[in-house]
Amino acid sequence: MKHSDYDADRLILVCNDDGIFAPGIRALAEVAKEFGQVEIIAPDRQQSAVGHSITVSDPLRVTPFQINSKMEGQAVNGTPADCVKLAHDKLMKKKPDLVLSGINHGSNAGINIIYSGTVSAATEATILGYPAIAVSCTEFSESADLSGAQEAIRRTVRYILRNGLPAGITLNVNAPAGPLKGMKWARQANSRYVEEFEGRIDPHNKPYFWITGRLEILDKGDDLDLNVIKQGYATITPIQYDLTAHKFYENQKDDLE
Repeated sequence: MKHSDYDADRLILVCNDDGIFAPGIRALAEVAKEFGQVEIIAPDRQQSAVGHSITVSDPLRVTPFQINSKMEGQAVNGTPADCVKLAHDKLMKKKPDLVLSGINHGSNAGINIIYSGTVSAATEATILGYPAIAVSCTEFSESADLSGAQEAIRRTVRYILRNGLPAGITLNVNAPAGPLKGMKWARQANSRYVEEFEGRIDPHNKPYFWITGRLEILDKGDDLDLNVIKQGYATITPIQYDLTAHKFYENQKDDLE
């Protein structure tokens, strides 16, 4: 028997940035199937931290992919944003009613939102006019318990089905590993990485660099996504792709000469 939230006419696109092999995308698809028909279209390899990049100088190729005995997907040799664009224009039998991206292995809170391919896939869906959610588990291990993230996305999907989403808004969800303690609205923490590039020499005596560093929080408040996660709660943050600094813009009275 189907769950009471299930609608056979509802089509849900599932994507990610960890690649179609990742456990997180299967966990997300399991939840999505409670709400409707599911199509999985995702990168054919790891694409973490590619941001909102798209492929413009190489052809995109699509390969049917059997994820397990129950699910099939389409693997794209491109970025998460490529996957959503291609799904929208060519690959889906009809336009999706909802787009879900994740479950990412690793937090996409704070400044990580900017770098995240997971968030960018959802944002691309928003740009194309679809309600969209990005969801991440804060633990990097592929063996992490994703049950809390699954419950968080389940609640967020129900929220969208009840309330809809304003145009231009994407929901970004982050959940600690393990069972869900609770879920809170939170704002993106103002943060940055303090980075160093460690220089090394390869066997051919050529120099190369590894990036290292730490996250620095430049913000205070109990409602910061990074702080709410530390308290053990899942966060839900509304984000937008409009990068205009509106307060600054509104205070500018004269044109520059």
